Amino acid sequence: MKYPIVLTALLAGSFFVANAQQAKPEDTETWEPIPKVVVPGKVLGNAPSDAIVLFDGKNEDEWVSVADQTPATWVVKGGILTVDKSKGNIETKRKFTNYQLHIEWRVPASITGEGQARGNSGIFLASLGKGDAGYELQVLDSYNNKTYVNGMAGSLYKQAIPLANPGRKPGEWNVYDVVWTAPVFNEDGSLKSAAKATVFFNGVLVENNFELWGPTQYIGKASYEGKKHGAAPIKLQAHGDKSEPLSFRNIWVREL
Repeated sequence: MKYPIVLTALLAGSFFVANAQQAKPEDTETWEPIPKVVVPGKVLGNAPSDAIVLFDGKNEDEWVSVADQTPATWVVKGGILTVDKSKGNIETKRKFTNYQLHIEWRVPASITGEGQARGNSGIFLASLGKGDAGYELQVLDSYNNKTYVNGMAGSLYKQAIPLANPGRKPGEWNVYDVVWTAPVFNEDGSLKSAAKATVFFNGVLVENNFELWGPTQYIGKASYEGKKHGAAPIKLQAHGDKSEPLSFRNIWVREL
């Protein structure tokens, strides 16, 4: 027997109303797992209770030279870590997979040079060996300093143009807050899921869960082919440009 359309609609409505009346608010309440308690820093930007502090202004105990894995010997003074270009890149002793990173950096007020030769450095979100191997988040003076946009501060170098340019003028501190998701590879070395990065630059979103094409390439397009890896250190670059060296402070990471 076929019901008229109006009667069918009424019957269906009655069914859903009856079901809604039987449902209870607690049917959609989830009680476990209970999130762990994390005590935030007293001031926004300070390390929370579950963070690994990579630089607290006192020493470079968490860092080594990329070239030979000996203790890092950049300049530590007044709670600040300043690049020593003659000593090369440094990286963390620890290796990380997925994490939240906080790092502050400052180009000196006396900075000279233009374009890529003005306060150049980089934060390699996963270091893959000596030199500049890895995935680079660019550090550069981008305050009234013209350069290619996929190489300015806030860019994932040569891959992702930042969504905005909130860089502060030389002599003032800039802040990066990064969420890094490491790439995952299949047993045969093929890519299962690409690396992703979200970057806040001075509180402004400049990279929104960007899916990287592979480790950074200075020449040519990035690719994951032949680049299978696991957990990796975080690396800071001592760039070879002739401008005055920049500085870092308040570096911490939360493993995710």
